[in-house]
Amino acid sequence: MSAMTSPRAAAQVHVANASPLRLVPGVAAPDASGPAAPLVRVADETREICAISRSTVQAAIEVLAGIRPAQQLARRLDERCLAALQHRAALTRRVPCGASPTAGRLHRNPSVRSVRACRVSADVYEASAVVVEELRVRAVALRLERSRLAWRVTVLEIG
Repeated sequence: MSAMTSPRAAAQVHVANASPLRLVPGVAAPDASGPAAPLVRVADETREICAISRSTVQAAIEVLAGIRPAQQLARRLDERCLAALQHRAALTRRVPCGASPTAGRLHRNPSVRSVRACRVSADVYEASAVVVEELRVRAVALRLERSRLAWRVTVLEIG
């Protein structure tokens, strides 16, 4: 094996041919915490949005099941969403259990399987959730907007 074909020799040749680093006067070196800091804040905010979405969706499905009062969501939902949720819960309660074999088991044992969030702008996120119930799997979409210092759900669509 010749000296030029050995891995060590190849690495030395590659390093020798690399252009040297040079400092440019008057230009500051990039700060290690600079570019990563906004990404960390966005990641933390996305986790916060996912947690808010998960708890809001769980509570909304429990409202539809009749095991939670809708007023508990008054701080998290805006007025239109809360009114729509109350209306849908009232319609769900009106369905007689004898109307269909599965009507009495609607919204039983709901649990949020997964949540995904997407940042639309600095103060708006859209999220989706998968909810598993006894008889079916549901998709839920929501839009969260920052109002003052709290996140509020402005759109809630339960499939």
